[in-house]
Amino acid sequence: MSEDKIKQLIGRLEEEALASGYFLNPDSELVHDLVEGLLTNTDRYGYMACPCRDATGQRTEDLDIICPCDYRDDDLDEFGTCYCALYVSEALAKGQMPLGPIPDRRPPEGRKTKKSKPLSDSVPRAFPTPVWRCRVCGYLCAKESPPLKCPICKADKDRFERFA
Repeated sequence: MSEDKIKQLIGRLEEEALASGYFLNPDSELVHDLVEGLLTNTDRYGYMACPCRDATGQRTEDLDIICPCDYRDDDLDEFGTCYCALYVSEALAKGQMPLGPIPDRRPPEGRKTKKSKPLSDSVPRAFPTPVWRCRVCGYLCAKESPPLKCPICKADKDRFERFA
């Protein structure tokens, strides 16, 4: 893997993270290794599957573990880091809390994407325009189809699900 490609992706991820209120791990060696794994998986599968999880090579089955994964925000909130430790909380980035191991939130049964909880009866079911939700960050948009990229977390179009 070329060092230039690794540095370029690190720069892009860092820029996107900071613009969205996220932080990359301050351990530059760890970030380098994780980004190298993301690029390896991109070459192997055609998408940036988390290098710390087993990908199937079937994008539809791996949607939940494409970086940034569906579990990132919950992990950051509870543990200060995502499962692979590429993204960290502000407190961890500033050295105000230690980095520790975290459990994998991904369900062990199969490799299917997590499903949304059913809408409650109090939520209106009929909108004049479909509402789409980004499974990564929760961004909502009302359009005929989801955006090509989430404007918040930069997840691809296939990471959206119909919300209402």
